[in-house]
Amino acid sequence: MKRNDFIVLLVVAIVLLPFFISAEVFNTYETFNAEHGMVMSFIKFAILATFGEVIGLRIRTGKYNQPGFGIVPRAIVWGFLGLTINMAFAIFSKGTPAFLQYMGVTNATQLLQESLSVGKILVALSISATLNLIYAPVMMTLHKITDTHILKNGGTVKGLLKPINVGEIMASMDWRVQWNFVFKKTIPFFWIPAHTITFILPQDYRVLFAAVLGIALGVLLAIASLKSRN
Repeated sequence: MKRNDFIVLLVVAIVLLPFFISAEVFNTYETFNAEHGMVMSFIKFAILATFGEVIGLRIRTGKYNQPGFGIVPRAIVWGFLGLTINMAFAIFSKGTPAFLQYMGVTNATQLLQESLSVGKILVALSISATLNLIYAPVMMTLHKITDTHILKNGGTVKGLLKPINVGEIMASMDWRVQWNFVFKKTIPFFWIPAHTITFILPQDYRVLFAAVLGIALGVLLAIASLKSRN
């Protein structure tokens, strides 16, 4: 472990420590999160998912930043992706139990509100599966497009604001890695189980847990990048 790794760990500890030692800080966070869910979604994903990508860069190159990587543009993109993720959570957490009830599982909505049980786990699994099979591939592809756009434009905020040549980027994407690893492996073996846990949690903690999973996403993206080079 290098000196920079210790510095990063120290900064993370300093940022998180007030939430563990001060009930007032934690209660303020909970209140603001309950009253301004979309704003907090932007902030959580801008910070945590971008941190995941920084860790991914560290895995690939040994550095936490490099010219053209574009930490600030990535944070902006992740903030807006966080808004869509929160929206998707709201849609699928309500829509999937409604569909289950339509299919005859009359107590699907109630099961999600109860204490841990086999029924609650199955409903949470159903929500996670529909979310990740319908929404996640679109979000992951959009993220890949914006990621490529940021790199092509020097990792600057000004470059981020340039028109995105979606067709050209999609034509140049490595769809074998996108399908064989990102879609076919990470969705069923990581994201569906992980988000099953997400939907078992109380509603106020779901987006935060999903944002924390963004750190894991950075590691997975690093592995995908390494695979695309082989």
